[in-house]
Order: sequence, then structure tokens, then C-alpha cells
Amino acid sequence: MAENEGMTDADTPMFAGDDTAPQVGVIAQYVKDFSFENPNAPMIYQQQAQPRIDVQFNIGSNTVGEDIYEVILKIEAKASVEDQTAFAIELSYAGLFGIRNVPDDQMQPFLLAEAPRLLFPFARRIVADATRDGNFPPLMLEPIDFAALYLSQQQGATDGQGQPIGHA
Repeated sequence: MAENEGMTDADTPMFAGDDTAPQVGVIAQYVKDFSFENPNAPMIYQQQAQPRIDVQFNIGSNTVGEDIYEVILKIEAKASVEDQTAFAIELSYAGLFGIRNVPDDQMQPFLLAEAPRLLFPFARRIVADATRDGNFPPLMLEPIDFAALYLSQQQGATDGQGQPIGHA
């Protein structure tokens, strides 16, 4: 009679070296694309009016290799004074994530909510430094609740009114 007869998979003992626990790690993070434009310098510095600032962001992900995913946080910001552009920024900040043994139903929430949360502080600093280096006050982006945005986007998708995540 076999030793394991009558045992289910749940009853099977785990041996050292079994690799079944969910694992997530940041492999790298990097600027994928970056642009800062100051098209009306030096005349824009003579303007006294407060600029109007429009910020848009988007999140994307793709599979790079086995258990490796790239998540891209794209931020676009434009400041205008009257009808002149003060500055325009486009930043695509990316991260490579190693993900193993994460259930399929948790992959999308991780890639579109948790991963951008991890990347955001670094992208925020790049945007602030670029505006300061362009001789403007640093643009300090407000913290973003990516999980709430993800849930809102998912709810909108089930209502048939979904918009791409990150668009206001």
C-alpha cells in the first residue's frame, strides 16, 4: 500500500526548497522617457500671473520575461500663464518587478495599483527637480491613492462608464 494513499494535495507535506509562496521584488526602476520644455523663456519669467497647471497621468504594464513585468507611470504636466506655455513635462518612469506565485486575480491590482505606488515618490522628485531646474517653483505633485483609482476604474468598467486609469 502506498504511503500517500488517501492524502489530498493540501495534505501533502511541504519540503524545504518548495517555492510556492508569493514573491514580489523590485528589480530596477528607471527613467524610460523624459522631456522638459520651457518654450517661452526668457519672456515667461516676466509674467506676474499665477500659472494654471494641468497634470495627467497614466499607468501601463507589460510582460518582459518569465515572471518579470514592466510597469510604466506616465506623468504629463503643463503650466500656462494666460495663453503662453510656461513649461511642459512628460515623464515615463518605469519599474521592473519580479513576480512569482501571485494568484492571477491579484496580478492586475498589483501592477496597476501597488507598483505605481512604489514608483510614484521617485517620479515626483524628478518632476519637482525639473521644474526647479527650469527656474520655476518645484511642482510638488500631491500623493495619489492608486488603489482607490484602480477600484474606481474597475467599478466604472462594470458600470460601462470606465475611463483609462489616471485620467481625470
